[in-house]
Amino acid sequence: MSLKFAEAQRIKNLPPYLFARIEKLIDEKREAGVDIISLGIGDPDMPTPDHIIQELQKEAANPANHQYPTSVGMPAYRQAVARWYARRFGVDLDPAREIVTLIGSKEGIAHISWCYLNPGDTVLVTDPGYPVYAGGAILAGAEPYYLPLLRENGFLPDLSAVPEEVARRAKMLFINYPNNPTGAVAGEKFFREVIDFARQYNVLVCHDAAYSEVAYDGYKPPSFLQFPGAKEVGIEFHSVSKIYNMTGWRIGWAAGHPDVVEALGRFKSNVDSGQFQAIQYAAIKGLTGPQDAVQQMQRVYQERRDILVEALNDMGWRLEKPKATFYVWAPVPAGHTSESFAELVLDKAGVVITPGTGYGKNGAGYFRVALTVPKERMLEALNRMKKNIGSVKF
Repeated sequence: MSLKFAEAQRIKNLPPYLFARIEKLIDEKREAGVDIISLGIGDPDMPTPDHIIQELQKEAANPANHQYPTSVGMPAYRQAVARWYARRFGVDLDPAREIVTLIGSKEGIAHISWCYLNPGDTVLVTDPGYPVYAGGAILAGAEPYYLPLLRENGFLPDLSAVPEEVARRAKMLFINYPNNPTGAVAGEKFFREVIDFARQYNVLVCHDAAYSEVAYDGYKPPSFLQFPGAKEVGIEFHSVSKIYNMTGWRIGWAAGHPDVVEALGRFKSNVDSGQFQAIQYAAIKGLTGPQDAVQQMQRVYQERRDILVEALNDMGWRLEKPKATFYVWAPVPAGHTSESFAELVLDKAGVVITPGTGYGKNGAGYFRVALTVPKERMLEALNRMKKNIGSVKF
C-alpha cells in the first residue's frame, strides 16, 4: 500500500493549472483522428543555426568539459554576454561582478525571489504575465500584488496607482518588455518611471528581456539597463533561447546590480552545479558570431505576423500589428469568455489558442496566438477558423 505524504504549504499555494480542460479536449480530438494545429505554444519552430550546433559538437568531445562547471558560469561566457550588451545596447557590464550564468532565464527568474523575499513579503507582479514571476515568489512564501496591464494604458502597469502602503511594503517588481503575452513594448519614459519608483520605495526591479531580439519593422527594443540608474536598482534576465532558437539548450544570464548578481550566484552554488560547458561555448558562438540567422528569424516571424493579423482582421477583429515578440494578443468575440472561445476554436477548427486567463485574471476576455508554426500550417489554421467560425462581432 502506497504511503501518503503531505505537501508543503508552499506547493499548495501554487495556483491550479488552468489549461487542464483544454488539454483533455486536445487529447480527445487527436484520439478521434483530428489534425490539431497548435498556435498556443511559444517555442520557436526554426532550428538552431548550424555554426552553434557545430560548436557544441566540438566542445562536447573535449574531455575538459566533462567535469563540473562553475555555478556562476565560465568567464568566457560572461565576457561574451558583456560584449553583446555593449554592441547591442551600449551598456557597459563587468563580466566578473555584474553577470551570472543561468540554466535558462526561467531558472533565475524563479530563484531570485528566494534571494530577497521572506514569508509574508510583498512582490509586485504584472497581470497578465509570465506565470513564473508570481510562482517563484509564492514558493518563497511571498504574496504577489498584481498590477493590471490594460489596453487603455498600452499594457503598461500604472505605478502611480499602486497604493502607498503597498508600495512601501513591496520588496521586488517584475516587468517584461517586449511583453509576453500582450506583445506590448516599453520605451524610455516608462523605464525612467520604473527607476524613479524603485528609488523612492527601495524596490528591486527584475526585468525579463527575453524578447528583445524578436522585433519587426526596424524596431529595436531597449534594454532596461541602458537607462541611467537602472543598474543601481535592478537586474535584467535574458537568454539565447529566443535569439538563436535555443529554448531546449537552457542557457541564459542575469545582469545588473552587482550585489544582486552575487546573491543569485551564491544561491545557485547551493542548488545547482552550473550549465554544461559545451553549451556555454555554443552560446558564446551565437553571441559573438554572425547574426544573419537572427535577421532571417525576424523576417520569418514578421511575415507570419502580417498573415495572422490580416486574416483575423478580415474576420472582424481590429488588431494592430505588434512591434515585437512572436505573440498576438486579441480580444474574444462578444458572448465568449477566454476559455469558451478557445474551446470553440478547438472544437470547430481543430486549432489551439491560449486563453488569456492562463496569464492572470486580467487576461480574461483575451486569447494569445503564437507565431511559432510554419507559414503553411498557419494559413491552414486561419482558413479553418474562417470557414468554421466565420465573422465575429465585439
